[in-house]
Amino acid sequence: MTIDLKTVDIKPLRHTYAHVAQYIGADKAASRYLEGTMGAQSETNFHYRPTWDPEHALFDASRTAIVMSNWYALKDPRQFYYASWTMTRARQQDAMESNFEFVESRGMIDLIPQEVRDQALAVLIPLRHAAWGANMNNSQICATGYGTAFTAPAMFHAMDNLGVAQYLTRLALAMEGPDRLDAAKEAWLVDPAWQPLRRYVEDTLVVQDPVELFVAQNVALDGLLYPLIYGTFVDDRIALQGGSAVAMLTAFMPEWHDEANRWVDAVTKIMAAESEDNKALLTRWIRNWEEQAASALLPVAEMALPGTGRAALDEARQQLRARLGKTGLAL
Repeated sequence: MTIDLKTVDIKPLRHTYAHVAQYIGADKAASRYLEGTMGAQSETNFHYRPTWDPEHALFDASRTAIVMSNWYALKDPRQFYYASWTMTRARQQDAMESNFEFVESRGMIDLIPQEVRDQALAVLIPLRHAAWGANMNNSQICATGYGTAFTAPAMFHAMDNLGVAQYLTRLALAMEGPDRLDAAKEAWLVDPAWQPLRRYVEDTLVVQDPVELFVAQNVALDGLLYPLIYGTFVDDRIALQGGSAVAMLTAFMPEWHDEANRWVDAVTKIMAAESEDNKALLTRWIRNWEEQAASALLPVAEMALPGTGRAALDEARQQLRARLGKTGLAL
C-alpha cells in the first residue's frame, strides 16, 4: 500500500477580526498589539451610571477636558499588550536578579564607604512611597480614562511603578535591613526635606481629570525625578564615590524610564496635534505641574547633591523642556 501526501493551501477568508478591521482597514493583517487594543473599549455595556459618579457613564470620554475624535489614535509605540509587556519585564527581572546575585556574592555592599551608603539610603528609600503614589495614580488613569490604547499602557505603568517600589525595598533590605524601611517611612512622614514632595504626591491623588493626572505624574514629576535621582545622583555621584553596587541594584529604573518616555511622549504629541484647544490645555497643565514638581523636588535635590542640587534640578528641567519640545509643546 502506498500513501500519497499532498500539500493543500487554505486561503483565509479574512486576515483579522471585524472589530479590528473597522479601525485599520478591511482585509489587512493586524499585529497582536492591534488585535488586543483596537475596538476593545467597552461602550454599549454597563449602561447604568455608577452611583459614585452619576454625572458620567461608567466608561465616559467626557471625564477629561481633552477631546479626541479617535481615542485609538493614542497607540503605544512599544506595542505593549499583556504578553509582550510580561515577556519584556521578565527579561529585565532576570537581569536584575543577576545584578543582586553578583553584588551579594562578591560582598560589594560591604565595600561601599559608610558615608556614601548612608547618603544613598537616605535619598533613595523614601522614594518607594512616591513610587507607590505613581502606582495609585496610573491605576486611577486606567480606571477613569477612555480608550484601550490609553488605559491599558497606564495599567502596565502602574505595575511598573509597583516594581520600582519593590526594588527600592529590596535595596534597603540588602544594604541594611528592615529598620531602614521604618526610618525611610518616618522621614517621608515628618522630615521637612520630604514634605513638599509628599504633598505633591497627595495632591495628585485627588486630581479628577485622568489626562491632567497623566501630565502631573508621568510627564511632570517622573520627567524630573528620574533624571535627577537615577541619573545625576546615583550614576554621576554615588557610583563614582564607590557605590557602583547601588547603580547596579537600581539599574531597572533609568532603563524603564527611558523606555516609558516613548509612550508618554507619544500620547502627549498625538493629543496636542489633535486640536489647538488640546495643545493650549496641555501646555497650561504641564507648566503648572512642572513648576510644582520642581519646587517639591528642590529640597530632595539639595539633600542628595549638596551645593549642586539646584543646578542639577535646573538641568533636569532643561532636559524635560527639550523632550516636550519634540512633542510640539513648549513650556
